[in-house]
Amino acid sequence: MDNGKELEKTFDTAASAYDKMRPGYVAELYDAIFGYITIGENSRVVEVGSGSGQATEPILKTGCALTAVEYGVNLSRLLSDKFSSYRNFNVITGKFEDVLLEENSFDLVFSATAFHWVPEEIGYPKVYSILKEGGAFARFANRPHISGSMPELAGEIDELYNGYYNKYYGVKSGAKVWFTEEKAIEISQIPVKYGFTDIQYQLFSRERVFTSDEYIQLLGTYSDHIAIEEPVRNEFFKRIAEAIERHGGSITIEDTLDLELARKQ
Repeated sequence: MDNGKELEKTFDTAASAYDKMRPGYVAELYDAIFGYITIGENSRVVEVGSGSGQATEPILKTGCALTAVEYGVNLSRLLSDKFSSYRNFNVITGKFEDVLLEENSFDLVFSATAFHWVPEEIGYPKVYSILKEGGAFARFANRPHISGSMPELAGEIDELYNGYYNKYYGVKSGAKVWFTEEKAIEISQIPVKYGFTDIQYQLFSRERVFTSDEYIQLLGTYSDHIAIEEPVRNEFFKRIAEAIERHGGSITIEDTLDLELARKQ
């Protein structure tokens, strides 16, 4: 897929659906962050790519001053409204790589299923530059896949992806490669190239169950799905919903959540 299409813009067209359907993150993940670095009322924090705030409130609740950097205008407005009761919260609309942030000023920078949009060679040095000495970078993400308990449904949906998604994007058909611990280790080592130390990673898991309608709403929040031409997308989604209905009317998604932590010396 060509990132030149700026797929990250598509999230902003589905701001309310994104807020409704995208999941938050497990409490154990935040416990791991707060075990790595203490965040409280005297802390300054930046969130990169806040979306509609799925990862924001547990950090805000520490009492810290949190600046959300969000590219989408509609999502930025949603964030401002959603967290308006927090006087220590503000939103900057723009790409992280473009916005001006004070160097050596922040205790924590975190990014939830968003840092892949930032070019590595720009993002990591910028995070390092704005962190205080001893400050931390927490990168985490949710990696969903269809439960192994429903192989027939998963197979049918794979075939539909081959016929619609892969054909639309010119992607070669084949078995999907799901997120692994080896990939988490690989991601965790990237900051080393940019001067970070005290590298750690952890994995968490959970299950979510969706009706066919709910699952289609969820797919409608994914940038690469939104970007498919509407007639093709509508038929693609319709056939996925029909497959789910044929297999009992619900689909179970297994999430792997990976957290990578690094510290500025």
